[in-house]
Amino acid sequence: MDRIPILKLKSCLLISIQTDLHDLIITALQEDILTEISRTGARGVLIDISALDIVDSFMARTLRDCSVMATLLGAKVVITGIRPAVAITLVDLGLDLSGIITACDIDSGFDLLESTPGVFNSGRILKRY
Repeated sequence: MDRIPILKLKSCLLISIQTDLHDLIITALQEDILTEISRTGARGVLIDISALDIVDSFMARTLRDCSVMATLLGAKVVITGIRPAVAITLVDLGLDLSGIITACDIDSGFDLLESTPGVFNSGRILKRY
């Protein structure tokens, strides 16, 4: 089974999904993300889905569940690159996506993570003398 690469960048994990996923791969990705958060102590997770033309209800629920689970492990999740047609479909399906943090692109997603204390830094204010 193919696996989606998970890259570590500072205290964050970066996942760029470049191909449509079937249920087994998205389930394995969820497990891989949670394992990597636990193993690396990552404080942020950025999942880019800009290459996806279709996000079905199973994938949307799995991403939402992964976001909730990652939060329980102490990591903030941002999903980037949702296309307009995908957003319309998700709303039309009536899916509960509350709790999912989104951004238009990877740069905006990293800005959101960077603004969260403890993701890229310790959250402490450092004094300069």
